[in-house]
Amino acid sequence: MLFEGLELVSALATLAACLVSVTLLLAVSQQLWQLRWAATRDKSCKLPIPKGSMGFPLIGETGHWLLQGSDFQSSRREKYGNVFKTHLLGRPLIRVTGAENVRKILLGEHQLVSTEWPRSARVLLGPNTVANSIGDIHRNKRKGFLPESGLGLGLFLIHADAPFGRLAHGTVGTTKLQVPYHLPLALQVFSKIFSHEALESYLPKIQLVIQDTLRAWSSQPEAINVYQEAQRLTFRMAVRVLLGFSIPEEDLGHLFEVYQQFVDNVFSLPLDLPFSGYRRGIQARQILQKGLEKAIREKLQCTQGKDYSDALDILIESSKEHGKEMTMQELKDGTLELIFAAYATTASASTSLIMQLLKHPAVLEKLREELRAQGLLHGGGCPCEGTLRLDTLSGLRYLDCVIKEVMRLFTPISGGYRTVLQTFELDGFQIPKGWSVMYSIRDTHDTAPVFKDVNVFDPDRFSQARSEDKDGRFHYLPFGGGVRTCLGKHLAKLFLKVLAVELASTSRFELATRTFPRITLVPVLHPVDGLSVKFFGLDSNQNEILPETEAMLSATV
Repeated sequence: MLFEGLELVSALATLAACLVSVTLLLAVSQQLWQLRWAATRDKSCKLPIPKGSMGFPLIGETGHWLLQGSDFQSSRREKYGNVFKTHLLGRPLIRVTGAENVRKILLGEHQLVSTEWPRSARVLLGPNTVANSIGDIHRNKRKGFLPESGLGLGLFLIHADAPFGRLAHGTVGTTKLQVPYHLPLALQVFSKIFSHEALESYLPKIQLVIQDTLRAWSSQPEAINVYQEAQRLTFRMAVRVLLGFSIPEEDLGHLFEVYQQFVDNVFSLPLDLPFSGYRRGIQARQILQKGLEKAIREKLQCTQGKDYSDALDILIESSKEHGKEMTMQELKDGTLELIFAAYATTASASTSLIMQLLKHPAVLEKLREELRAQGLLHGGGCPCEGTLRLDTLSGLRYLDCVIKEVMRLFTPISGGYRTVLQTFELDGFQIPKGWSVMYSIRDTHDTAPVFKDVNVFDPDRFSQARSEDKDGRFHYLPFGGGVRTCLGKHLAKLFLKVLAVELASTSRFELATRTFPRITLVPVLHPVDGLSVKFFGLDSNQNEILPETEAMLSATV
């Protein structure tokens, strides 16, 4: 017995020693990890590095960021201030909030900072995409061949890094273009793809896709998952309208599922290990590339029966005009990028729009009154193709206020990434060369002094009478700002406006759960359960179209 007792004591002592050793090892390694990044401060600058935590070795605070969602930024901002350091997705990062701080970063493009996406995004999007290109060419592009107002896709921040060659000259609408021969092809033609004329041609197609989708939602006997269906809608819009692919429904559904896996892992820890998110993203990209190649080859063989030029048509034709044949890999990367730009962020904003119309029936009714005044309140059964035009939508002032308020309060993405080119001062701290900086869009909106009752959904804050956003250029920036303001804002707002018009005129919808779901911010802002909603169709007199066996049982919008 004594011997056994000694053995037990010895085993417990060994276990305790192991635990103490592991604890000490973790503590020492974490301290060395903190010192490793403290040593990167610029010795020539007397200012300190921003306060904050670098988390654990290698993974940093990525786990905290994924689990805490919106609380990650807000809790650290309260503890460390508007400028703090952290370590996310394999990179040292300084997160920045506040209009003046954001202004310095956005206006410091090419001198202080340069755009660089996280490594996982760069690898998964592919080497031929515009999003992977950086450098002085973007500044020249902005000065030369793309309009400053920016027409484009989704919440897409576009930039490039190729040497200027000889310039070709042309015109898109009233905008004079100078198109460099040696730019990535996507960059050369974005101005054509998203010109006013192109958007006008896309509009009836987008409207039909939205109408068909809402009819399908209303025909479902059960509630739908709005976020998931909004992703399907924006994916369908990108594939059918922007790219002009005639992919069978079954194949399109499979491609959508794969694309979801791809997008879910675009922003992941760049560790190529079995079962890691990064590995799943790479696998999804490989499957997508095969599907896209098949669709591209079929499209190239069938050129008849189209009444407009889609984005892929323009990509191909523009390359021929400049004496360059796009390789299949360039076409695949270009189409992948276009879908990515239209997909998750627009689905997020669409879901937020529906949620706010559910929460605020008075806003929906005021929107319907505006549509009635403009003769746009139509319903059930009639596609009404051609009813909407860009100038018609531009004249809907309250609708514009609603979309702006959705984008203020529910900005799909947290902010934008930059890489520091040279050490500079920000809010009393040094921002060291080589570090990454992320300016926070959502937190800047939340803390902007120009907005009254910042947590209240109030579209009238953007009305002509109040115009709360007029008192500060960088207080409201849902599409970024500076020389790299989002080129996609006009198409993003176009899509949201058409969706709002169709929701108000052809649908009645009600929340299918007792309470509204919690919001998460990763990878983009969306409800944790997707937002369960039951849709009903409305006829041309705004009367509900109900199956004979169905009755209205609860209060609705």
